[in-house]
Formats: sequence, C-alpha cells, structure tokens
Amino acid sequence: MPALVGKSGSARGTPPSCPRLKLREGVSMYFTLLAAFLVLLVVALQGTAPQEHPFPYRVPLDPQGLLVLSWGVSYPREEVRFQVALRKQTPGLLLGMSDRGDFANADLVALWSNGSHSFFADAWSGPDGQLHMDPRQNYQLLRAWRRAEGLSLVFQRPFDTCDPRDYLIEDGTVHLVYGVLEKPVPSLEAVNFSALPYKGLQRVQLLKPEIRPPALPSDLKTLEVRAPDVDIPSRETTYWCYIQELPDGFAKHHIVKYEPIITEGNEALVHHMEVFQCAAQFQTFPHYNGPCDAKMKPERLNYCRHVLAAWAMGAQAFYYPEEAGLAFGGPGSSRYLRLEVHYHNPLELKGHRDSSGIRLYYTASLRPYDAGIMELGLVYTPVMAIPPGETHFPLTGYCTDKCTQVALPPAGIRIFASQLHTHLSGRSVVTVLSREGKEQEVVNADGHYSPHFQEIRMLKKVVSVFPGDVLRTTCTYNTEDRKQATVGGFGIMEEMCVNYVHYYPLTELELCKSAIDPGYLQRYFKLINRFEDEAVCTCPEASVAQQFSSVPWNSFSREVLGSLYGFAPISMHCNKSSAVRFPLGNNLVGASIELGDPGERVSGGGGTGTL
Repeated sequence: MPALVGKSGSARGTPPSCPRLKLREGVSMYFTLLAAFLVLLVVALQGTAPQEHPFPYRVPLDPQGLLVLSWGVSYPREEVRFQVALRKQTPGLLLGMSDRGDFANADLVALWSNGSHSFFADAWSGPDGQLHMDPRQNYQLLRAWRRAEGLSLVFQRPFDTCDPRDYLIEDGTVHLVYGVLEKPVPSLEAVNFSALPYKGLQRVQLLKPEIRPPALPSDLKTLEVRAPDVDIPSRETTYWCYIQELPDGFAKHHIVKYEPIITEGNEALVHHMEVFQCAAQFQTFPHYNGPCDAKMKPERLNYCRHVLAAWAMGAQAFYYPEEAGLAFGGPGSSRYLRLEVHYHNPLELKGHRDSSGIRLYYTASLRPYDAGIMELGLVYTPVMAIPPGETHFPLTGYCTDKCTQVALPPAGIRIFASQLHTHLSGRSVVTVLSREGKEQEVVNADGHYSPHFQEIRMLKKVVSVFPGDVLRTTCTYNTEDRKQATVGGFGIMEEMCVNYVHYYPLTELELCKSAIDPGYLQRYFKLINRFEDEAVCTCPEASVAQQFSSVPWNSFSREVLGSLYGFAPISMHCNKSSAVRFPLGNNLVGASIELGDPGERVSGGGGTGTL
C-alpha cells in the first residue's frame, strides 16, 4: 500500500499505534466534532479574555509584529498548547505548519467569519493553496475572544495525531505559515491560502528541551554587548557588525548564561544575533560600527570568529551546566568582541532605531570545568560538492575513532549543546555517535533544517563521548535551482556541513572533520572524461571548482560521484586550536576504491560493486 502524503508534504504511513476508524464512525465523529467546535467558538468569541495559561515561549510571526505566537510544551501528554494574538480587527486568520514554509500542502488551524458568525476548524491546503476542512479535527480550541485591539485564540494539538494529512511535530525547526483574512467568506473552501495578500512564514523550534535553570553564583555580573542606536536599513536583509572592547586587564571569567536584549518595537525585525571573540594574535581591532558587508569594513574583523553566544528568534536564555562555564578574558584571550545582528526587514520599513544585543552573565568564581566548542563535519574544501538539480544529495563528514582516541581525555567529554550549520542549499543535518561499530545515539538532528534559522540549542540529554568513539555528521542538500555544481567553501553560494558542539571539559581538540582524499577525486574526473563525449578539464592547473564546472551532469556522473563519496578513503583533520594536527599516523581512513574501466571491482564498506 503506498504511503500517504500529509499536510507537511512528507510521505507518512499510519503508525502501528494509530487506531483505524471505519468510514461510518469517521463521518459521525467528524460532524459531531465540527458542530461542537463551531458552537464553542461562537460562545467563546462573546466572552472575555480568560486567565492566561503559562506560555514560556514567544515569537512575532509577521514583520510588523501584529501577529504574535506564544506556546508551551507538555512532554508527558505529548502536546503543544498555542496562543495566537492578532493586534488587528479581521474576519479571520490562518496558522499552521508546512514542510518548508510553503502555503500549499499546509496543516492549518482556521478562523473565519461569514459576516454574521465566526467558525474555527482544523483544515489543510491543497497543492493549489485551496483550503479544505479536515475530516479529523485534531486541533482543540480552548479559548477565543475579541478585544477592541484585536483577536486571540488558545488551542492545542498532539505532536502526532495519526492523521496522514497532519504535520508531525518533532525535534528541530518547524516552518510556521500564517495568513490574515481581510473580508468575510461564505465558507472555508472559498479561501485560497496562496492568494492572500497578507501572509508569511516564521521558523521556530517548537519542542524546546525541559531544562531546569541551574543555580547562579552570588557574584554574578553582566555585560551588555549591543550596537548603539542603529538606523535599521530599509532593505530585506542586513547584517550589522559592532566591535566592543573589554576593560584593560580583564581577568579570566566564566560565562554561565546569556540572553537577548531586543529594543521594544523591533521584535519582528531582529532575526538573530551572535557575539564573537576576536583572535588574540592582534593587539588592537578597529572600533567599527556598520554593515558587515560594507566596503569600508576593516579586514581585521574577519578574525573575530570564536563564538561566545548565539541567539535566534524564539529562543530564550541559554544556561551552561552548573559544573562548567565558557572562559573569556585573561592571558591569551582577546579583549575585543564582535556583535553581529541580522535584521530581517522584508517590508523595507523605515525609521526603526535599534540597540539590540546580547547580555552575558559571567562570574569570577570559576567553575570546575572550562567549556569548549568543537567543529564536527566536513572540511571547507571544494572536493566535497553537490551536483546541480538534486533534491536530496547527502554529504558526510567524520570525527573518527583514531582522532578521538588520541585527542580526548580517558574520562571523555560531555556535549550539552549544538549549533548546526550549512549554507543556502542545506535541508537537513544529523550527527550520530557510534561506539565499537554500533550506533549509540543521535547527538542532534534537524530534518527540516533551514540555513535562515540557526541557533545554539541545548540538548535534551547530555551526550558522553569517549576515546575511540566516532561522530558522523551528514548534511542533505537541495540544488534544484542551480545549473552548476555547488562546491564546498566559505562563500555563501558554496556549501558547508558543520555541527558546532558545546562540551566540557575543554580539550585541545577544536576541529574534528574530514573530506575524501583529493587524489581519488582526480580519478573521478579522469573516468568521466574517458566515458563522456564532452571533455572534462583534468589539467593540473585547473582548480577543483573549474573541473566540476565542466562535468556533464547525467545519471552516470551523478551516481559515480555519490559512490565516490560513500566509499573512497577520507582525509582526517584532527586539529588543535593552533591548527596543528594531532599525529594519527597514516591520515587516510577507509577502504580503497579504484575508478577504472567498466566492470572493474569497487571495494569499500564491506561490499562490492561495479562501475
């Protein structure tokens, strides 16, 4: 039986635990629920605002901040409770979830009016954006009320409804979609989501981990890193950079917490922020305050890359474990910090002044362990590339047992937070821990990852990594809109695959990443050159990117490249913070692969095949 396609756009079968209803029972339940929902809403809209439930998380949905979502999570009941507040009088609104923020094939809750009565229902949008009533009403309305300034709703929904048309709420990024109705409609089916003039999307992490904030020290101090009085540019995307200096002679301290500071009225424009510490090799840095991409930006600011704090819309305060803190200050540490603020202003609003930033909480009472940040995944190199026109192309980077064996302490390390990172074509990222050849647990995963929503996420469970363990990071990319291969590198149109893991105790290991051996990639180019009519440049002076640009992309060249990445030996980068590598002996890891005549054996991964 083929899998059913749900509102999220993902193929989902019916889980074994989900009950199956007979058609007659389903129809009866549908009309009973529908009648109950409509009556409840009509009554609720005539009432006053109820006492608020605890909604610890909050995010503005639209650029003007008129539509605000608050929510709370119950893991014992496996459900999310939502509160939506709209500061505008309107006949109705739509709010829901879709696979990547599309208005088609979305799982929606709908409020609408026909001019005399208001209605509420669980709905979905078809491939053309047309709305339909869902026979299974899985959104439960709890409260609805109108005020002079607008409308508010409180409703809830299970993580998994067993409804093939419903979005499965899971860990990682959730793409929320919204729309506002500007006039009454005779029925729900009269609404086309895609045609609404006021609509949009917002990305959040709905399933926040339940972590009790640790006790904070009595000598806690704060440092606000914020750009003063920025006139937010009236363009869609701006990255603003600001350099702030620590006092002279600032001793070593531990950062134990940080939180965002958002200028009132700009909550919908400040998309994400990061604080970086600059490189200690330079004695001074220019006190720059301006766009990060400006021609006048000093080049030295590029040496401010050590992350101290990162915040994205919807995130709350970040806490370090009681036994660890992130060190800054003291000998060998730069006194200069760089704040980077991403302003998202799609309506190109003018006249907004902003002094947002991040508040660091730090203490001179050092905790038992220094925390550290380690890079996992792929080396920034063009030898790892994605062909054009791909919907799901995976690349994997390894932190091998050889590296963890020589670089980690006998007692291991504890990973407590993670920040996943790709550039524009990234669609999913996962890091898996293996021990003695067996997968142990997932460190962090985001099946709906978006490069436009990157935050440091505290893990629900601390992950222990010991010498000899393997950490495998896989990123999946979509290049349907590209005509040329996308190579690895630092440019925004190039690609990365990184998991920045936050851990303790601090070790010398700062980067544990891999890439296939470049020599085996050259064998690939020569093979393609021999079996294709079009010449592939394999001359020594040509760069890898140039060679990829001359590959004729067809099923043969795509499949061979995928096989190469799956079976060729890898080159390990097991680096200290000084960029000096740990000694691993032979740096090539993995089985060998020979790219030659058709029919020649290919070995690797315990299997054989032919090219």
